[in-house]
Amino acid sequence: MNTPAQVFLEDIEAFLRRQGTSATAFGRAAVNDPNFVHDLRSGRMPNLGMVERVHRFIRENDTEKAAQP
Repeated sequence: MNTPAQVFLEDIEAFLRRQGTSATAFGRAAVNDPNFVHDLRSGRMPNLGMVERVHRFIRENDTEKAAQP
């Protein structure tokens, strides 16, 4: 069973694959922290505000999902 933190990281990893962007570029653009994804991969626990901020960024910038009917 996946924890909410694992699901959150999986959402980010899927976005990175779809967009073909690096973890560093994503972290810098989404939360002004180029180490954000690396830190999550290492066990960092984001607060709820950060989770919402990242999900909003993904919704607003997911060009592949926006292209689907």
